[in-house]
Amino acid sequence: MTAQTERSLVIVKPDGYRRGLTGEVLRRIEAKGYTLAALQVTEATREQLAEHYAEHEGKPFYEPLVEFMSSGPVVVAVIEGNDCIKGFRSLAGATNPTEAAPGSIRGDLGRDWGLKVQQNIVHGSDSTESAEREIGIWFPNL
Repeated sequence: MTAQTERSLVIVKPDGYRRGLTGEVLRRIEAKGYTLAALQVTEATREQLAEHYAEHEGKPFYEPLVEFMSSGPVVVAVIEGNDCIKGFRSLAGATNPTEAAPGSIRGDLGRDWGLKVQQNIVHGSDSTESAEREIGIWFPNL
């Protein structure tokens, strides 16, 4: 990696995996020009999710979020590229799929299902600090 290249964690959440959208999400990442540095299909443990979502513990949506994220397989990836954190978040679109712009992953593929927690297909790190912490949770040997 060069000084300008960064890494980000991307998760295809259980709803995306269940709906067969993993390939489309990865296609969009690669089409954007980012490199897949690590990739795995896994079942998230409660411990991983507690560490990943630690800042949300105690909030009303925390338990439904952990329940959702542990409801099925997820695809976890590390992507690399210049400004890929900001770039992937733009590619993903707004957190609420109803408000996400057409052309974004959530805008094209997501919708509000009227559930306790937003099922919005993907997660992407929001800062270099978060990316480093999150990559350590999901890929401790990377």
